[in-house]
Amino acid sequence: MLLELVVENYAVIERARVRFHPGLNLLTGETGSGKSIVVDALGLLLGARASGEAVRSGAVRSRVAGIFDVREVAAVRPLLDQAGIEPDEGELLVEREVLAEGKSRAFIGSRPVAVSLLRELAPFLADIHGQHDQQLLFHSDTQREMLDGFARCEELRAEVAAAFERWRGAVEELEVLERSEQEKIRLADLLHYQRNEIEAADLSPGEDAALENERRVLLNVQRLQELAGAAYAAAYDSPDSALSLTRTASKRAEEVCRIDPNLEPALLQLGAAAIALDEASYALRDYLGRLEPNPARLEEIEARLAAMDRLKRKYGQSVEEILSFLEQVRAQISTVENAGERAQELRRLQAGYAAEYEKLAGELHHVRIAAVRKLQKRVEAELAHLAMERTAFRVEITAANWASHGAHAIQFLVSANPGEPPRALEKVASGGELSRIALALKTCLSAPKTDRMRTLVFDEVDAGVGGGAAEGIGRRLKRLAGADQVLCVTHLPQIASFADHHYVVKKRHTGGRTVAEVEELDNEGRTREIGRMLSGQQLTPEALKHAEQLIRMSLN
Repeated sequence: MLLELVVENYAVIERARVRFHPGLNLLTGETGSGKSIVVDALGLLLGARASGEAVRSGAVRSRVAGIFDVREVAAVRPLLDQAGIEPDEGELLVEREVLAEGKSRAFIGSRPVAVSLLRELAPFLADIHGQHDQQLLFHSDTQREMLDGFARCEELRAEVAAAFERWRGAVEELEVLERSEQEKIRLADLLHYQRNEIEAADLSPGEDAALENERRVLLNVQRLQELAGAAYAAAYDSPDSALSLTRTASKRAEEVCRIDPNLEPALLQLGAAAIALDEASYALRDYLGRLEPNPARLEEIEARLAAMDRLKRKYGQSVEEILSFLEQVRAQISTVENAGERAQELRRLQAGYAAEYEKLAGELHHVRIAAVRKLQKRVEAELAHLAMERTAFRVEITAANWASHGAHAIQFLVSANPGEPPRALEKVASGGELSRIALALKTCLSAPKTDRMRTLVFDEVDAGVGGGAAEGIGRRLKRLAGADQVLCVTHLPQIASFADHHYVVKKRHTGGRTVAEVEELDNEGRTREIGRMLSGQQLTPEALKHAEQLIRMSLN
């Protein structure tokens, strides 16, 4: 249940703080005063799309905050626990900020959260029904979702969707395999050519890097001989080589140690240095022995690298990638060569998946048929309370192409006049009739799953309605409010007279700006507001008496 709503710098509202109550909460006001803005602001808390255009002119951001009583809504706990959020004594603070550039941020319990979490929580916090929802009633997808929601067949729908995906997957794979014989032959020829070309090269992992290094050496043999020869002479071969000097130093240190043993550590280090220089010298000598120009080997390496480059341009950036591509080609060849066996297996699977889908879709169809009988009676009963006693409501189920939602199409039909055959909503219902049909459907589809109080929001459900029909809507909203909290925006005094709590939205001009305010009315203010709705700008004594009469009649 919504306890409180705070709106700041949103459209023409500079700041409004409204406390809502159980029962029927009605918002009225002159046309353009901003009544629906309150509903739009609540929609932001439920994850609706944000727009920077809604930020009040001159403001950096707009803010909407709502406090919801969730003590009896057990379904929100798993979502809140997953986000690490704990309600404060059963009350949940939800906030949304919208920046002027269009970006938005969401908070729950003063902690930042993703807007997607607001959408997940929305069904458990409030249910908004506006004029846009009435237009959606024309869509067959919406009608199917309504019927399935009434039938409570979510799990069966999920099973049907999963079976359909399995069947469609087998069909699509089989279509790929059942290409023309010529195309399969061309594909097989290409794959064999690619495999033979790569296998003929007889590549080894890392071979290209090793050949590049050997090529570099052969191209620089003379320079390497000069550098390695100089290093060998400095280390070993010259009279003043490092090894000769180190041995001389070792002999002198040995003579010192005969007199003073304290230099023995240094003598050991000089001995180790001489051994290391000796080994390094041998390595340099061996390296020099291997260095020699080899034009034939260089030409062979160039040809090998050129062949590798051609393969790299086709199959990968390195030898490893080429070898990986080769494994893929071998696997594809196996698939093509065994296509007949796989196709046979897929036909068997397809038949099994088709049978499974037909069985589950048939079960879903029977569930829908049973739900249709109940829904038709309930909607007609609701319409009778809305001054549409003679209206016939029917749900037509016809066979359709297989889909994830089943093998049948759903369409709502109505006949507003006796003797006329039921026809599609968009071809029959007027604006006022559609409003009442939408309210009747919403009432039936909002049947409580638990004993908890819900928040139902109706934005101008009285569009195109007047007279006795308006009184019927008022009484239906009042009846709904007996079990749930109802918030409703209305233009009609007949509906406003049923309010348990009446709010008026007014515009005033201050400092050259227009500001909308929301005020909860007392009994006297309520009577005056209904009188204004009856008489217009000039409030007359007759209008006040009529307003008092409407309020008294609503109590009966």
